[in-house]
Order: sequence, then structure tokens, then C-alpha cells
Amino acid sequence: MFGLPLGIFVEGAVAVLLATTVVYCIMLNQRLKRLHADRDALRQMVADLVGATNLANQAIKELKATAVEADLTLSARLEEAERFGVELANHVNAGTVLMERIAKITSVARHSQAMEPVEEPSKAQSALQQLQSRVRNRGAAA
Repeated sequence: MFGLPLGIFVEGAVAVLLATTVVYCIMLNQRLKRLHADRDALRQMVADLVGATNLANQAIKELKATAVEADLTLSARLEEAERFGVELANHVNAGTVLMERIAKITSVARHSQAMEPVEEPSKAQSALQQLQSRVRNRGAAA
């Protein structure tokens, strides 16, 4: 053929293929090293993510417990406030009724004094007069 023995040509081709294989193996080895390094980093990232997820789950549980406790406390306080509101309304109504009675008594007492001739005030009349003067004084002070 070209003057070169066929054996040298075949061996040269094998040498080139071996050199190509060695270069390819070196490149593949570098890629595998990077992949292993990335795998270790990924493992660490997954471990950190699992830890963060566990912390978040624990925080959510604590928030739920706190919310339930706050709801119970708020419900109890609202019930107590409603009872106090009803009790206060009852006291206000009782006070209003009492004031109306006192006003009627003083009105009747004034009316009866105007119709009766002037005479010595009785003990009941003097008590009513004192009560009227106190009511007037309180009204003027307010």
C-alpha cells in the first residue's frame, strides 16, 4: 500500500483510540468528581431543609396551641363581660325605678303641702324636705 506496513497503521490507530479513550476517561472522571461534590452539597441541603421543616412544624403546633388558649381566654372574658353588662343594666333599671318613686313621693309631698294649710311640719314632711334639698344639692353639684 503506502509503503508502511499494515501493522504499524493498525497500532497507530489503536494508539489514537487509546489516547482518545484516556482523555475521555479523564473528562468523565472530572465530571464524576463534580457530581459527587454536588451530591454531598445536595445531601447537606436536604438535611438542612428537613431540619427547617421540623422547626416550622413545631412552631405551627405551638402557634395552634397558643391560638386555642387565647380563644378560650377570650371566650371566658367575653362571657364575664356579658354577665357584668346584664348586671349593670339591671342596676341601672333598678336605679331608674327608685328615682321615679322618689320623684313621685316628692311630687305628692309638694302637692299635699300646697293644698294643706301651713302647720307644724311632721316628721315625715321634714324628712321629705331634707330629701328634696339633698336631691336639689346633688343636681346642682352635677
